Amino acid sequence: MTHRFDPTSLREYDIRGIVGKTLGAPDAYAIGRGFATRVRRAGGTRVAVGYDGRVSSPMLEAALIDGLNGGGVDVVRIGLGPTPMLYYAEATLEVDGGIQITGSHNPGDYNGFKMVLQHRPFYGADIQDIGRMAAEGDWDEGTGSITNADVIDDYVGRLLAGYAGGAFRIGWDCGNGASGPVVEKLVKLLPGEHHLLFTEVDGTFPNHHPDPTEEKNLADLKALVAEKGLDFGLAFDGDGDRIGAVDGLGRVVWGDQLLAILAEPVLREEPGATIIADVKASQALYDRIAELGGQPLMWKTGHSLIKTKMRETNAPLAGEMSGHIFFAHDYYGFDDAHYAAVRLIRAVRLLGGSLTALKDAMPAMINTPELRFQSSEDRKFVVIEEVLDRLMTEGAAVNRTDGARVNTADGWWLLRASNTQDVLVARAEARDEAGLARLMDQINAQLAASGIEPVLAAGH
Repeated sequence: MTHRFDPTSLREYDIRGIVGKTLGAPDAYAIGRGFATRVRRAGGTRVAVGYDGRVSSPMLEAALIDGLNGGGVDVVRIGLGPTPMLYYAEATLEVDGGIQITGSHNPGDYNGFKMVLQHRPFYGADIQDIGRMAAEGDWDEGTGSITNADVIDDYVGRLLAGYAGGAFRIGWDCGNGASGPVVEKLVKLLPGEHHLLFTEVDGTFPNHHPDPTEEKNLADLKALVAEKGLDFGLAFDGDGDRIGAVDGLGRVVWGDQLLAILAEPVLREEPGATIIADVKASQALYDRIAELGGQPLMWKTGHSLIKTKMRETNAPLAGEMSGHIFFAHDYYGFDDAHYAAVRLIRAVRLLGGSLTALKDAMPAMINTPELRFQSSEDRKFVVIEEVLDRLMTEGAAVNRTDGARVNTADGWWLLRASNTQDVLVARAEARDEAGLARLMDQINAQLAASGIEPVLAAGH
């Protein structure tokens, strides 16, 4: 028996597609067979499986489990929950791998699979290998069992282990994603006053899209903070591995700014430690880490790539602009927005008790949001090479960690190829509007030289 995946579904960090078009039950079954084979060939026998709140998730879970069992692997079902709960189960139960069925922050008609094998991210060549095995029918045969494990209470307890935060008045927006039940349990155990939005899991996302990195999706949280006079607000994406935040004035505290706050208590306990951020992060973050005595390390965007780099460098903390925050300090090293929330509350208490004051104290940089430019899958990486060649000829100051990050007297700009979509991603940061305009002119000139339609963008 063989199977062919839609090639667009085999991504760099996970397998993802539109249900009924590029992803379906036969794909889930084939993933199960392939992953089971990889587990058994690595000497394992058991896999934990969880799923998010999307309408298609139970159907995909059933097919995935059939495939895992057919490949001779026993399945431990942890049921509906956020991705970090599956990561927690994989880290603490006696299993050899884990799969979360999730469409993350994509629209409701998407779904997909995030995988962990023997406590390490399963990505890149591993995912391509699942495709190869399916095409060749290179699958082990066997019969596996199914058991259920209720881990949510243990997980919530672990989130609070060693908690030393203060008693704040906080708003929480779960966006009808898989975080809802976890947050409901969590706030009952936290001191302070808590106001919850959209904790009912609903895969149609009736209130707003569950992506806290887009400011428009934080409108309800901002309104709640303003109406109740709360200290700050926290938001989560569809599968609970990315965090968003607003301060008491309703201003967004972006991913790199959260990392700057979270880094300070960590560096007090681990002086000189390496703190990793992705290439989209502000220069102000790298400067702040160095100021605190840490070693800032700029690395490639992507949760699997960051986790792997953390292991290599023994970094206690890492983060991305997109709100993925990774704690290896007193935790497991995976991206967990609920744990990041708990650590943020603690950090705010340790650093004076006001997220608004911490935001006020940050350097006033003017930057763009992530700008996206349409480019085909085969063309996007070629464009980046063309840009790098031109910049080298011009003698520009370029960091090539992930695409092109160019430093100028005005600030910096970035152009990179997305690993998950057929787009180029740009970002720029300057000290004033005139400088930002000059940086945008440089980005647009490079895009035009490679035949890509430019855009104009204002800072926020």
